[in-house]
Parts: sequence; structure tokens; C-alpha cells
Amino acid sequence: MDTNNRNAAIAALWIMIAFGVVAFLMPKIMLAVGDYSTVAAGAIAVFFVLAFFGVFWLRGRAQRNKGN
Repeated sequence: MDTNNRNAAIAALWIMIAFGVVAFLMPKIMLAVGDYSTVAAGAIAVFFVLAFFGVFWLRGRAQRNKGN
């Protein structure tokens, strides 16, 4: 494994850990926000899913642009 692949794997690991922690806390967050507004709680869930895929999409674009 070369340095570039290792750094990409480490970055992906940290991203997965961070999103895992937030996913673990998501039910508590949604219940707390749901007391205020169910629409806001749903929006937080949608944002979380979009952010998960968005981070990897942006990282892929950055890696592709770095190679050119």
C-alpha cells in the first residue's frame, strides 16, 4: 500500500467514525428536535444522509482533480 492509498484509507476511516458517532446519537437528536418540530427532525435526518454521501462525493472529486 503506497502513501496515497494509505492516506485515503485513513481519511475514509475517520469520516466513517465521525458519521458513526453521529448516527449513534441520531435518535436522541431527533427526539429532542422532534419535541420542537417534527419537520425539523425530519430535515435533520435528511441532511445527515445527504451529508454522508456528499462528503465522499466531494472527496472523490478532489482526488480525481488532484490526479489531473
